[in-house]
Amino acid sequence: MSPKINVTRWLESLCDPKTVAALPIMTNPGIELTGMTVKDAVTDGGNHFKAINALNGKYPQSAACTVIMDLTVEAEAFGAELVFQDDEVPSVTGRLVSDRAEVERLQIPPITTARVPEYLKANRMAVENIGKPVLSGCIGPYSLAGRLFDMTEIMMGIYTDPDTVRLLLEKCTAFILEYCRALKDCGTAGVIMAEPAAGLLPDEDCREFSSVYVRRIVEAVQDDSFAVILHNCGNGGHCTGAMVCTGCRGYHFGNRIDMADALRDCPADVPVMGNLDPVGIFRNSTPEQVYTETYALLEKCGTHPNFVISTGCDVPPGIPFANIDAFYRAVADFNIQQ
Repeated sequence: MSPKINVTRWLESLCDPKTVAALPIMTNPGIELTGMTVKDAVTDGGNHFKAINALNGKYPQSAACTVIMDLTVEAEAFGAELVFQDDEVPSVTGRLVSDRAEVERLQIPPITTARVPEYLKANRMAVENIGKPVLSGCIGPYSLAGRLFDMTEIMMGIYTDPDTVRLLLEKCTAFILEYCRALKDCGTAGVIMAEPAAGLLPDEDCREFSSVYVRRIVEAVQDDSFAVILHNCGNGGHCTGAMVCTGCRGYHFGNRIDMADALRDCPADVPVMGNLDPVGIFRNSTPEQVYTETYALLEKCGTHPNFVISTGCDVPPGIPFANIDAFYRAVADFNIQQ
């Protein structure tokens, strides 16, 4: 088993003024390296680990290993119906709760429910077999509530029936907290908490219906052995303040935001990660274009010691390996010049 790292020191090492660390969120290329389907990986923890391990073997340059950003695991545990396809992460279909009475009856599931044990298995195997930090993944409270209540309905509900939304958020937060505790027990360095739906809210509402609940989880699990990194690819810059007030130890941004603005609005002593377009750049561009875009972002943001170059989100299936090669080549070339 890999020795337990001091996560505080590891995060500080990412804020190196001489070198820009690379930490892309990508697992699908690892799935393709093993010849499996996405469905194989998201339903079996052993397969999931094989994908993480294969990708790390091919690209050891990444500062950490990440798991699949699957935002249906927690919703399925609550009872949401999912659609599985071979080459895409699952998606939630239908609506699980629609009014106060149904929210009141909704039970907080144990973490032994549905595919949660398989994800814990993948994280545990990665920690035990890969000699670098492993970052788990989970959904954020507001994004989970939206998947259970329907995203459009919850956005109206925070104004028309906020007490019901708050009750649902309480239950979502309680489950995510227990999940994060279990991930911490697996020995991972932290969790990337994906809260994209909160980016659809103005800053004030984001603070009230997301940040308050995220901070509760942060205060319960974050310490020198475990960090929470908040991902919000829905944020175009309007709710960075709401993200920062959660007290997370890192912030990860999607390609909607200008990374220079994100770095300006985040604390200078925590890693700020992003934000190359996973589709427009990584999947749909040529290697030459990937290199150019990566180097340009490094030139723009690389003078900030806490900048960590990453993808704007988990990359989809079908990324050409030549494009991933070009990304890492640009990072290496930039760091040589520093």
